[in-house]
Amino acid sequence: MTSPNGLPQPPASLVAEDRSEGERSEAERRPVAAKLGGEPKPAARPNPEVVAKAKRRKPTAEYKQRILIEADAVNESGGIGALLRREGLYSSQLTAWRQQRQSAIQQAHGPHKRGPKPKNDPLVQENQKLVRENLRLTENLRTAELIIEVQKKVAALLGRPIYSPEPEDKR
Repeated sequence: MTSPNGLPQPPASLVAEDRSEGERSEAERRPVAAKLGGEPKPAARPNPEVVAKAKRRKPTAEYKQRILIEADAVNESGGIGALLRREGLYSSQLTAWRQQRQSAIQQAHGPHKRGPKPKNDPLVQENQKLVRENLRLTENLRTAELIIEVQKKVAALLGRPIYSPEPEDKR
């Protein structure tokens, strides 16, 4: 066999051996359908559909601690911004994590009540119930007094005043 330029061409088996691992001939690069003479099929494309609900990242405590340590160690200008860009974070997340760290420290070093938790005392429950009932009745009384006051004004406008006894002196 000769090539188009007139030089002898080596057999295909020798050519395949001379090629490196990553090289392929034109026929090898074509889809299988093209080898058979049919239309080449388009390559499979990824599904363009957007996932209905995006999956949120949930950083672990170790990750948060590592990022906070790195952020605290930054000395140069713009270093925290570079860290946030590299990790794909917002500055508000860094602030929230710092607050969480501070509250955890305060909670760990704060005073702790010793002993068993107090049980529900029936006297305390009854007292709370009576306080709520007292508030409800006080509000009902205020509403009733407003209604009576309006009735008195309407009766006075119609010419039929309603007389009520004077309230007793409170001493």
